[in-house]
Amino acid sequence: MKKKDYLKKPVEHIDITSINSVDIVKAMKGMSFTARDLANASDIYCRMLADRKCAVILTIAGSTNAGGCMKIYADLVKYNMVDAVVATGATIVDMDFFEALGFRHYQGSSYADDRELRELYIDRIYDTYIDEEELQVCDKTIKKIAETLSPRAYSSREFIREMGKYLTTHARKKDSLVQLAYENDVPVFCPAFSDSSAGFGLVMHQQEYPHSHVSIDSVKDFRELTMIKIKAKTTGLLMIGGGVPKNFAQDTVICAELLGHPVPMHKYAVQITVADVRDGACSSSTLKEASSWGKVDVSYEQMVFAEATAALPLLASYAWHTADWKNRKKWAFARMFKE
Repeated sequence: MKKKDYLKKPVEHIDITSINSVDIVKAMKGMSFTARDLANASDIYCRMLADRKCAVILTIAGSTNAGGCMKIYADLVKYNMVDAVVATGATIVDMDFFEALGFRHYQGSSYADDRELRELYIDRIYDTYIDEEELQVCDKTIKKIAETLSPRAYSSREFIREMGKYLTTHARKKDSLVQLAYENDVPVFCPAFSDSSAGFGLVMHQQEYPHSHVSIDSVKDFRELTMIKIKAKTTGLLMIGGGVPKNFAQDTVICAELLGHPVPMHKYAVQITVADVRDGACSSSTLKEASSWGKVDVSYEQMVFAEATAALPLLASYAWHTADWKNRKKWAFARMFKE
């Protein structure tokens, strides 16, 4: 098979605005198991949106962006349904920014011959394919952006804002999360930014300019996100997957206290994950466990043990069509930081 035989069926990103899940989610309230958990989580998210004092932080880990949820995340930014984003570098760069440059992810098979895929320069995420040659264009675009900036240490938020600015004149696909976040002053943080296509681009940049270059300061990320928590006070977490983004957002409560600005625990929290709680890992740690650390209040919290590409569209569509977002304050947290 040739490369074109593998890369022929693009992943289509679901549109929550065109599909109304309100009735099915309401029906799930009368069910049991994961269905009832998801319905409760949907209501908690709507509570966040209806609470005039609440700022919502979205955290994303995993490959849901590549798997068809990309437009969901962009729409949550577009319709003022989240106020800050904490994500993995792959989510923001290899997936969202990558498609904004005009590339696509493709439906594939988890049973493919990976040796053949490697020979063809096709990368596989379970049953989804990416053209490695196109991904390297993304790497080089990151390098190009870095070369336009003054050499110093930047938070990932600062650099991602420059990526959004770049897309305003170079995007081949409009309304990406990165561009919409830039245009709506929604800060995006990637505490492990270099663990992505951005890392390759910045390594190439630093290799070419070893004594005067751009670098990423993850401590600055932590301080900036904590400043957002201090300003907002009342916050809700919508967490897709776990990992670094989940813990990074939760830890702002503790950091604020250590900085002499005690703040309430995150008032609302929803997490959708397939991680097994029995292994003791951060990705699967329950929100009740987070309460023992002083991070999350247990009054409005819900764990949903489900694969996010199946559960998130229902929750997000329910929240969009319930329309509590229409009366929300626009926090525009990015304006807090002088560039």
